[in-house]
Amino acid sequence: MSAEISLDTLDTSGRDRRHIALWLLVCCALIFAMVVLGGVTRLTRSGLSMVEWDPIMGVVPPLNQAQWEETFEKYKRFPEYQKINRHMGLAEFKRIFWFEYSHRLLGRIIGLAFLLPFLYFLLRRKFTTALVPKLIAMFVLGGLQGLLGWYMVKSGLVDKPHVSPYRLTAHLAAAVAIYAYIFWVALDLLKGARPAVTGAVTALRKYAWGVTALIGLMILSGGLVAGNKAGFAFNTFPKMHGRWVPEGLLAMEPWWINAFENIATVQFNHRLLALVLVAAIVGFWIYARRQSLERPLGRGIHLLLLMLAVQVALGISTLVYVVPIPLAAAHQAGALALLTIALYVNHRLRVSH
Repeated sequence: MSAEISLDTLDTSGRDRRHIALWLLVCCALIFAMVVLGGVTRLTRSGLSMVEWDPIMGVVPPLNQAQWEETFEKYKRFPEYQKINRHMGLAEFKRIFWFEYSHRLLGRIIGLAFLLPFLYFLLRRKFTTALVPKLIAMFVLGGLQGLLGWYMVKSGLVDKPHVSPYRLTAHLAAAVAIYAYIFWVALDLLKGARPAVTGAVTALRKYAWGVTALIGLMILSGGLVAGNKAGFAFNTFPKMHGRWVPEGLLAMEPWWINAFENIATVQFNHRLLALVLVAAIVGFWIYARRQSLERPLGRGIHLLLLMLAVQVALGISTLVYVVPIPLAAAHQAGALALLTIALYVNHRLRVSH
């Protein structure tokens, strides 16, 4: 007997599809939490507190005083302690250790939350032939993301006690891409009726993908802001220390490196992208309002505009209050929420095959 069945042969209530979709959405929620916790770990300067990567035994934290002292001694051998935290005692070390440990533990929990239901559904023959490769790709990408995370941490354990902004941005981008992929597949499993194919809907769909691409670019820009600690400079709005265009925008050589490593340029680009995104989403909302759209799609577009307003307020507040952890974490969560809504809108605009 074949171990695969067609999606169309599942129970007529669609219960199997809903259960699989719910499982994937739970995984999305965990990844969402992982991204936010990763931001908090970075903001509390906790990411370099665990100087070893042990995927198996690393799940067990220090359990007694001797183990804590041994772990602390390992941390003392690396640049962050020697150049920044020489004043730190064991109690303070425990605080940053628990943030990084929680981040890595949540990664392992996500792996199990994906693998165990996957095996269950597979053995119960609930998957289609087309779905299995997608799920395997998700699992492999998740494993590679763990490796990328350690590759990022290693960049801060050599000479400078800071992770590479390039590696941090790549780690964030990979997490967001995995999240978006899983969310999209879950929406496919839950798909309902689609709007009629008209010229207006086709144009709206292209516009929506453009907005989504801009949100993705904005998230990458935010990764560079975080990696360069650019949010701690030019903490005024709308001008940057009294200037619309800050001094030193192209101070580094070669010129192109300014976009990635010059704090003034990185923050200026983030602000500029924010203005472009505001214009794009407002224009998208105005254009969509002129069309006759199904109610769920219309609500999604309204929600996109509302979330944009919230995200802009969070971004400005994070900047002018010099990156307080609660606001910065909310701003990072807001970016992922905005992307989620954009993906939903795009999915509702798809033509049913």
